[in-house]
Amino acid sequence: MGYYVTVDTNVKIYVEDLNPAGNKTILFLHGWPGSNRLFEYQFNQLPKLGFRCIGIDTRGFGFSDKPWSGYDYNTLADDVKGVVDALGLQNFTLGGHSTGGAIAIRYMARHNGHGVTKLALFDAAAPSLVKRQNFPYGIEKDVVLQIIKGTYNDRPKMLQDFGDIFFYQRITGALSEWFFQMGLQAASWSTAAIANTWLNEVLFYDLETINVPTLIIHGIHDRVVPFQLGEIQKQGIKNSRLLPFRYSGHATFYDERDKFNDELVKFIEE
Repeated sequence: MGYYVTVDTNVKIYVEDLNPAGNKTILFLHGWPGSNRLFEYQFNQLPKLGFRCIGIDTRGFGFSDKPWSGYDYNTLADDVKGVVDALGLQNFTLGGHSTGGAIAIRYMARHNGHGVTKLALFDAAAPSLVKRQNFPYGIEKDVVLQIIKGTYNDRPKMLQDFGDIFFYQRITGALSEWFFQMGLQAASWSTAAIANTWLNEVLFYDLETINVPTLIIHGIHDRVVPFQLGEIQKQGIKNSRLLPFRYSGHATFYDERDKFNDELVKFIEE
């Protein structure tokens, strides 16, 4: 059920729409450098429970168009709104992983939570992925600069190195290759541009604007987005609950996929 939605900038965004007749809708925003296929283990199960599962490929990634520009959080949030409006979505749960979580937060602030009744953040890269003056959390700026350098000089090696820290549970070589190929599907300029966005943008104010029930799932062994950022999201978002995943790294949706699905369903149905 894949199709394209053209957003305001005349960019075609790829949308995967499973079980359109489902009585409850979840819109998933993936993290860098993947695509909506990262949520394979949710798409396999949640439609069986009556959920409509919609996955967007962020511009520059997956099957979406890969323009030279538009990788700031405002534009990416506008892309999401373009899809929401095109599909006429109302009363849905917005779920975002990593950078997708940051985009979800900006969407809530910039578009006043348009259509969203609940928010779910999975290892979200917010309010700032990198350490800043007066914000000693997150990762060192130099880590991101090395990712950008690696993207321009040897993107396959950079992606393999990133895959090595993405999961906490042991994975097979085949699954590692699956993740690697997903990263290669992105454009190199998009891959670098998102990393630059991590350096340039923050979401402190955005957190304070969120007023829907929010579930924060975060792996305590996350080596990409440190667990402390999940704790800060909990402090900044009213009516939010932090659920630590004790056997997960950055890939909570895979490391503890059964628990992840159960907790997400429970949150939506409560």
